[in-house]
Amino acid sequence: MSNMLNHSDTKLRSLKLNRRNSAVIAVMLFALAAVALPAAAETTNPATVEWLNDGDNDGLQLVTFFLFFVGYISMGAAFVFFMSERSNVAKEYRTTMTISALIVGIAAFHYYYMRGVYVDHQVVSIEYRYMDWIITVPLMALKFPSLVGKDAITDAKFAGLGFTGICFTGALIMIGFGYVGEAGLMNGYLALILGGVGWAMIMVATGLPFGLYDGLGVDNSKIKDELKWSTDALRTFILVGWIIYPLGYLFSPEVDIIDIGDKGELWMGIAYNIADMINKIGFGIVAWMGAKKATEALNA
Repeated sequence: MSNMLNHSDTKLRSLKLNRRNSAVIAVMLFALAAVALPAAAETTNPATVEWLNDGDNDGLQLVTFFLFFVGYISMGAAFVFFMSERSNVAKEYRTTMTISALIVGIAAFHYYYMRGVYVDHQVVSIEYRYMDWIITVPLMALKFPSLVGKDAITDAKFAGLGFTGICFTGALIMIGFGYVGEAGLMNGYLALILGGVGWAMIMVATGLPFGLYDGLGVDNSKIKDELKWSTDALRTFILVGWIIYPLGYLFSPEVDIIDIGDKGELWMGIAYNIADMINKIGFGIVAWMGAKKATEALNA
């Protein structure tokens, strides 16, 4: 009886400490944001950007401008959230929360610079975009095994590569061919097809949602019940959410698949910005939901 009481007291103290740590981290990060935002607001006020207010502006420039700003702020807010929640999940899921925070934190940094390039040079930068993707997409693939646990990852190999190798190689293929296509270094159609091979490799490793295909590297029977919904949600993001990116690619001026003149670059930027916010933040949210649910089951 005394052991049970001691165990309950320990858990209660741990929960209180986690909440206190979360509050401290959140306050510190929001305080930093409060200091930075006034300066950021001055440079993101569309009224101060003359070319956004000329007679030739049909609204797409303004939408692109605000999506860069919204992307920067939303990614930063997600970083604050994931970091503050890291101590509120069990130890085995803290790596997942760290990866989630890294993804949106890195994206927020790049969005800040992409916004600056757009304001100063009226260009939707693909260089900063792909610098972000070459880091964050492999991290998104790494988040999957960190959530389901090493026991659920099989030893199956494809072309000598295990689960992590397939996902990382697929991510590099997808991003690499996307860049050479958008940089005009390869035929746009061919680059799109070869980049799709990388996406397919990730799907082969992780599987399809709702039991359609378990995945070469995943044993669904070893995934905790509390994590199965989140696991399927992550697979759905990869299967459906990532389709927005090739849609944006089609409008890229150098790719020359859908040619609508100067507006192509803007539609590309809008599609990419929306896709990033949906996938990077959504990916982290569903992983957090699974981690919280599994943590509650452990503490029950």
